[in-house]
Amino acid sequence: MIRVLLVEDDIGLAGNVLDYLELEDMQCDHASNGVAALQFINQHQYDVLVLDINLPRLDGFSVCERLRNDGNDTPVIMLTARDQLEDKLTGFQKGADDYLIKPFAMAELVARITALSGRRSGQVNQIAMGNVTLNMNTQEAHTSGNLIKLSPITYALLKKLLLAKGEVVSRERLIEAAWKDGAPESNVLKVHMHHLRKSLEQVNASLSVLSKPNSGFYLAEDV
Repeated sequence: MIRVLLVEDDIGLAGNVLDYLELEDMQCDHASNGVAALQFINQHQYDVLVLDINLPRLDGFSVCERLRNDGNDTPVIMLTARDQLEDKLTGFQKGADDYLIKPFAMAELVARITALSGRRSGQVNQIAMGNVTLNMNTQEAHTSGNLIKLSPITYALLKKLLLAKGEVVSRERLIEAAWKDGAPESNVLKVHMHHLRKSLEQVNASLSVLSKPNSGFYLAEDV
């Protein structure tokens, strides 16, 4: 079942959307302002966010920007009455993945939600786990202000592992992320994982790179 958060201050429209999505077998929560939206997102995992721009307390642009800066890669559909190109470009700059203009057909909203639900957004500005923060724009990683020394390969591997948020990433997916032109020799991945471990240890990172036999690698927070 697809889980959606609708952030819309028009209660009548929100009720209609909620009813329609439930008929489409989607589970949908509702927030009427930007602050409440962030609280919902902190407490629950969603497949898609449907986010109005004109919101009380915190507008939709600000909500989306905060999510991306925090490393949240949930796909976002901006839902708004604004149809100017400048507003659309601003929405994409803040991290939106799609844009739907009011009034809209419910069937189109469902189609767009369904299309995005199986993906993660590529609009994330940074990813954080433990005391490690990776900045997508500068392509650097830090722990509490200390730069982590990374080669292009170890950067790509760390990014892939951070996006997995502690889940195991298969050897094949790691190789694809770091070596797009082809697989390296059998032991090359292990060598780079060793270098990544050392780089994290040198800056007292609170994360460890662990392996799961016959599965892949994952990050775990030290206790």
